[in-house]
Amino acid sequence: MAARCLQLAALLSFFSFSGALPFPLGPETGKSPTCGYESCHATQPDMLNVHLVPHTHDDVGWLKTVDQYFYGDRNDIQHAGVQYILDSVVDQLLKNPDRRFIYVETAFFYRWWRQQSSSMQQTVKQLVEEGRLEFVNGGWCMSDEATTHYSSVIDQMTLGLRFLNETFGLCGRPRVAWHIDPFGHAREHASMFAQMGYDGFFFGRLDYQDRSQRMGTKEQELLWRASESLTPPMADLFTGILPNGYNPPTGFCWDQSCDDPPIRDDPELEDYNVDDVVNRFVAIANSQSMVYKTNHIIMTMGSDFQYENANLWYKNLDKLIRYVNAEQANGGKVNVLYSTPSCYLQELHRANSTWALKTDDFFPYADAAHDFWTGYFTSRPALKRYERISNSNLQTCNQLEVLGGPDSRKGPFGEGDSQTLKEAMAVAQHHDAVSGTEKQHVANDYARRLANGWQRCQVLVSNSLAALSGSTAERIYCDNLNISVCPLTEASKKFSVNVYNPLARPVSYPVRLPVNGSSYEVTDANGKPVDCQVLPVSSSTQEVRRSRGSALRELLFQVEAPPLGFTTFSVSLLKDGPLPASTSPRTPTSIQNKFLRVTFDPDTGLLSGLSNLETKQSIKLTQNFYWYNASDGNNAHSDQPSGAYIFRPNSSTPFIISSSAMTESFQGVVVQEVRQVFSPWVSQVVRLYSDRRELELEWTVGPVPIGDELGKEVITRFDTSIKTSEYFYTDSNGREMLRRRKDFRPSWTLRQSEPIAGNYYPINSRAFIKDEEDQLTVVTDRSQGGGSIHNGSLEIMLHRRLLYDDVRGVAEPLNETSDIFPEGLVVRGVVLLSLQPPPRAADAHRPLAQQVVLQPLLSFTEGELHPDTRLEFSGLQAALPPAVHLLTLTQWDEDSLLLRLEHQFQRGESKVNSEPVTVNLQKMFSTLKLLGVSEMNLSANQWKDEMKRFDWTPQTDEKPLLKAFQDRSVWEVTLRPMEIRTFLLRVR
Repeated sequence: MAARCLQLAALLSFFSFSGALPFPLGPETGKSPTCGYESCHATQPDMLNVHLVPHTHDDVGWLKTVDQYFYGDRNDIQHAGVQYILDSVVDQLLKNPDRRFIYVETAFFYRWWRQQSSSMQQTVKQLVEEGRLEFVNGGWCMSDEATTHYSSVIDQMTLGLRFLNETFGLCGRPRVAWHIDPFGHAREHASMFAQMGYDGFFFGRLDYQDRSQRMGTKEQELLWRASESLTPPMADLFTGILPNGYNPPTGFCWDQSCDDPPIRDDPELEDYNVDDVVNRFVAIANSQSMVYKTNHIIMTMGSDFQYENANLWYKNLDKLIRYVNAEQANGGKVNVLYSTPSCYLQELHRANSTWALKTDDFFPYADAAHDFWTGYFTSRPALKRYERISNSNLQTCNQLEVLGGPDSRKGPFGEGDSQTLKEAMAVAQHHDAVSGTEKQHVANDYARRLANGWQRCQVLVSNSLAALSGSTAERIYCDNLNISVCPLTEASKKFSVNVYNPLARPVSYPVRLPVNGSSYEVTDANGKPVDCQVLPVSSSTQEVRRSRGSALRELLFQVEAPPLGFTTFSVSLLKDGPLPASTSPRTPTSIQNKFLRVTFDPDTGLLSGLSNLETKQSIKLTQNFYWYNASDGNNAHSDQPSGAYIFRPNSSTPFIISSSAMTESFQGVVVQEVRQVFSPWVSQVVRLYSDRRELELEWTVGPVPIGDELGKEVITRFDTSIKTSEYFYTDSNGREMLRRRKDFRPSWTLRQSEPIAGNYYPINSRAFIKDEEDQLTVVTDRSQGGGSIHNGSLEIMLHRRLLYDDVRGVAEPLNETSDIFPEGLVVRGVVLLSLQPPPRAADAHRPLAQQVVLQPLLSFTEGELHPDTRLEFSGLQAALPPAVHLLTLTQWDEDSLLLRLEHQFQRGESKVNSEPVTVNLQKMFSTLKLLGVSEMNLSANQWKDEMKRFDWTPQTDEKPLLKAFQDRSVWEVTLRPMEIRTFLLRVR
């Protein structure tokens, strides 16, 4: 194809990318490929066409680790070996050119591909180019949709799709998104898939009541309008709900793991059954066609880890197709064919019909009256937090690889890389990973992979910071600062702290370091003294860190870090000895700074009110901790227990942990703290920093006691004077906010059978309640579940410890322990509270949530720094506008970068920031010379202007016409609310 040339300003040299794809296509095979829609088998317009889709669903970890699944190890847990599936399928596809197979999980295919000979690789390429082997979805994994953050989903999709593009070229690009197993479906996922160029989306699970009503109206195939901000059809996605989850119809499973009889087609032998098979299949097909809209239906012929012996499947499918289609000579009206989801989608598109329009999401999901899959929103809260921290570390690693140049990958501290952490993070997005629905040994493996990836990234980060600062002094990273453990700061009398800020705007950030002295001097990069404060380590911290640290105190100071850059602080011990008295055992009636006042009930020690002094708002606000008694399955209404997936409390009334808290308070120039102890296993620190407009609540929960043999689901609840009228709001994967209403679903009629679990929704980064005057936003540090059960109330589940399995396959109670906590896991986290008038609330919570997701990275150096060390650096010429978030900055190849810029406000949510914003790419970076730019789709596997998708017409309005917006130039790009734009930059 013709190369693309972009004329640069000021007579710069020309720069071109290949006109097809921004990376190599792989070797030519000498003939035009017939993959994708061109490879589909013919159908019969006057018949019922049954599209048989041979597939396997291969979890990237669940009951076994990802490597155990690949190799087929630990078959005592589950018989599954992905390498044998791919071996067997390729062999069987070669035996009949009519056969088809789809594959989804690139993490597995990548492993398998690397082990194949060049001749086998060439054979597989031929199968792909002929459309006989088709990739569907194509991400590194099939991500969870409730507990994943959008930035990590985009990254894992980009990783998988890039491998397919570089290996197979155009024929490796999936046309269809395929989420057959995730437990509910997020609107933001649909929006992202649309922006990645997918023509359609198929999934298997939705609420049983929703499915029943859609079957009655033939609306199991619909058009999902997945954004209130993006102009249709940018985020419109055709969505199909599969008929049997992702399993074959009853009686037609021919895998070695199944018990259904094969097709016995020799009339000379006993038990000839062709007539019976044909009649049963035709009956099932006709029945299925009654609840779908066109004369095309789809059947998923496969399931979990099937096709290890693909001959069993294909031999029987060949016969099924032959014998059913033979009935057409006798007037039969059913036509069966090997197919793929994209071929099926193409026939639906050709029907030129109109489709029901959906604008909400598919949460929460229930598969029976008392079986709501809302527990996994919180399951394994420590892993959920570690995944979020790992994403922040990965983005920092990616950015510093770019800013530090080639020296970052190989420098004074050795060879580092970001790829190991990229792959670990991609695996962690799997719907049985960050979701918390895996076995314990698998959860441990996910965490180990993230830790190993971060170790590789630390070398890269150290090399990069050495190149940027000019100092090769050893850097130390302290990953246990949340429990006041850092051997260097605990023992050193003089050290420096490098604070790297991965956001494209300056941030003010409180630093808390474990120390043992009583007085310190802290100076900034200009040598100016910085206010600091020393506090005793709390009793709860001393308890949870066990023997991992010896610090008696914490040093606190506030840092101002430049955008996409670092600053350095020097810390010197001034005095050892006891601390001067700064504590009061009595609960203060209030604490306040110039922005907020927080009041407490002096009798109970609990929060009683919150005031915004700038806007002159005040609300009543009480907060406490409770636990729901988890059902053990011995309930009069249902035998369903709570488990890793399902939340099923025995009662709608939670047990209060304590109606009062023992308190002690500390006052200082940096922070005011009220430490609350509710029980031996629940405590909290209320913190108000001197220059912050939000209130920090750091909670510590565990070990959750089970001596009474009761499983417990622990929540914190905020009860306010806000008049919510049963409405509350949660985010979708960290981006757009969705309105929720108690006991209500926007697009179908709910018969509520679980008043608590049936009103829980995923909270990925924030939730809020509001009325005309006040909005209270709660920003979380990980994905959690929550809801508004009472007017003016918002509750969030923090921890779960359960004694029974919920019979959804994991076969293990969610009862987490560890070597450090053999009596039960202790979890610590933070929520931030922001009180604002509703028109101004997003201006506060949008940047606040991004700051929690992408936190500054601290590194430490012992002793004095060399006088020539550069103490401050910014990779940007100037901070980006408040509405713009730098989502991705990563090395793509030797001389090109991938950049994503995001408008982080929704349409209409801010009077100031919900307007289009223009950014000049050439004036962004301080150290990079941009030579060329080309825009890509969201997943960076197509040129943006070549991305063409099927048009679909909704029933409820006219077909939308996307208005074309023109940038001022190739360098000056305009972002509209909720728009993400992806660029490949050629740099020097």
